[in-house]
Amino acid sequence: MNAVVGVAVGAVSLVLLAGLFNMLKGGSPNRSQQLMRWRVMLQFLAVILIMAVIWYRGG
Repeated sequence: MNAVVGVAVGAVSLVLLAGLFNMLKGGSPNRSQQLMRWRVMLQFLAVILIMAVIWYRGG
């Protein structure tokens, strides 16, 4: 279960860094919006997974 949470958090981090890189290099605003949507969806998934792990462990 910890590996799944790690992958989810890593995916959020990668999308966040890609968005920052796109913004710093003056990339497409449409691309920035797409990356922001992906980040929000991945953050939601990561929070759900973290809560599921806490619940599963009886936390």
